Amino acid sequence: MHEAYVLPGPLALSRSTVDRAADRRTDAAWLDSLWADGATRVLLVGDGTVPVDDEALRFVTTADAPDGERLLLGLDDDGVAYVAVHVEGKPDGGATLREVGAVLGDRDAGLAVHAIALANWHATHRFCPRCGARTRSEQGGHVRVCEAEGSQHFPRTDPAVIVLVVDEKERCLLGRSAAWPGHRFSTLAGFVEPGETPEHAVVRELYEEVGVRVTSCRYAGAQPWPFPSSLMLGYYATAAGEDPVPDGDEIAEARWFSRDELTTAMESGDVLPPSGISIARKLVEGWYGGPLPVEVSWR
Repeated sequence: MHEAYVLPGPLALSRSTVDRAADRRTDAAWLDSLWADGATRVLLVGDGTVPVDDEALRFVTTADAPDGERLLLGLDDDGVAYVAVHVEGKPDGGATLREVGAVLGDRDAGLAVHAIALANWHATHRFCPRCGARTRSEQGGHVRVCEAEGSQHFPRTDPAVIVLVVDEKERCLLGRSAAWPGHRFSTLAGFVEPGETPEHAVVRELYEEVGVRVTSCRYAGAQPWPFPSSLMLGYYATAAGEDPVPDGDEIAEARWFSRDELTTAMESGDVLPPSGISIARKLVEGWYGGPLPVEVSWR
């Protein structure tokens, strides 16, 4: 039955129009020339935020940019380069992706996600995991190199599955995390473990968290989720409508909802649905058949 469900696009954090120019990152002279070019646009990034004015990113010139690690974001169709500078603390006018990810245009959304994800990684990888020596940024901020023994280390991305389960009665299963206040409900999710496929993770996570046995699953789409470094792999899954048994650790409550039941619960405030920026929201809307009647922002 889940074959009919598709993600209504676009996903807020999966948009981009800029060429990342990955083939030129090793050209140090070219990277230096970008910084000498007055047309290059610089985005400040710090503390998980980027500066935003009127639903658009605010850039500065290289002459006005502060010191900090430079992160190459790419080139637009006109050849204009975009570079992020990683600064300490929140830049003036800084906003998080949860706050502005859904309202930024395609170019700016892609630049913001790229910049924040890279900055998050650099902030936690100052030292070599092999020997403990300091590392330095190279290749436009997409590699860190150990200063003692030269080993290279690349930005980390943690794959996680996020799943909307539907039973034979066309009900969807939503859960409330033990860490969430109030009436927040969403799809179920979990990280892919070493040596595991995403499909195996879907089956394992649903049984671990709510005791539901998945009978089939289908990949639906993906979205970067740099909080701090995840890639959310969206799935639709089917399962028998057995009563969910939350583990009480990660999941405090789980319920099956028909479309009418979910509508009533949202309109009464008994259920707060996933936020518009999330792939969870799109998974639910794909099953629901259109936009949900309630919008929320989880910050």
